[in-house]
Amino acid sequence: MNAPNRYELYVLDEGERPVEVTEDSKIPNAATIKIVKQDHTLANLLRSQLLNMPQVLFAGYKVPHPLHPYFLLKIQTDGSATPVQVLEIACTKLIGTIATLEAKFKREFTYKDVDGGVQEDAYGVPVTGDPEGRNYIDF
Repeated sequence: MNAPNRYELYVLDEGERPVEVTEDSKIPNAATIKIVKQDHTLANLLRSQLLNMPQVLFAGYKVPHPLHPYFLLKIQTDGSATPVQVLEIACTKLIGTIATLEAKFKREFTYKDVDGGVQEDAYGVPVTGDPEGRNYIDF
C-alpha cells in the first residue's frame, strides 16, 4: 500500500526540523514556510489568524501531496514586520484563543456536575418559573 505508517505522519525523524523558512527573492517582505508533520487543520488556523492581522498583505497555504505530511505557508507583509515575526504573533494569539476555548469548555462541563445549577433552554437562556413551562399569569 502507498500510505505511510501512521507514526510517520506526526513523529519527527532524527535531525528533522519542524519548521523551515525560505525568504522569497522575487517578492518583497515575503517568505515561504514549510511546516512538517502537520496538515490542513493547523494550516487553515494559521492562515485565518494571519489574514486578521493588518500588517499581512497575503497569507495562503498548500499541501503539495496528501501522502506527504507537510504544508507550505506563504506570507507577505507590508514591511512593518517580517513574515517570521508575524507568524510568531499569530501562533501566540492562536495559543491564547485555544486556551480560552479550553477553559470555557471545562467550565461548562463543571456546571453540568453541580446540583441545582441554572437550567437553560436550547438557546442558552435561563429558564425561570414553573418547570412545566407555566408562569405566574397562567395560574
